[in-house]
Amino acid sequence: MSNSPDDDRLEELREQKRKELEQRKQQGQSPQDQEAQEAAQQQAEAQKEAMLKQHLTDGARQRLNAVQMSKPEFAEKVEQQIIALARSGRIQDRIDEDQMKSLLKELQPESQSFDIRRR
Repeated sequence: MSNSPDDDRLEELREQKRKELEQRKQQGQSPQDQEAQEAAQQQAEAQKEAMLKQHLTDGARQRLNAVQMSKPEFAEKVEQQIIALARSGRIQDRIDEDQMKSLLKELQPESQSFDIRRR
């Protein structure tokens, strides 16, 4: 039985939290501070995931997950943009896969071309 992209993403987030906890232990933060901070981060992450599920179709979520695997920083930027649009009320319907493609194209940084001249 294979994992869905959401299951893989969830496992990836759990591993990231484990690493963060190890770093905090090494930095000497108190367990209460760690727990409070971790709880706040988990709540924020859960809210973000809920908003994305609410405003994205399955196809759009799959496309975003594919981008997440190859370019995590860019995917985070796209997620933040979608959440900002949702909070401002600018998303009436759910974003489908075609709308996600156009959003990704809009947010993609300009590709830099190199012009090499020989002397």
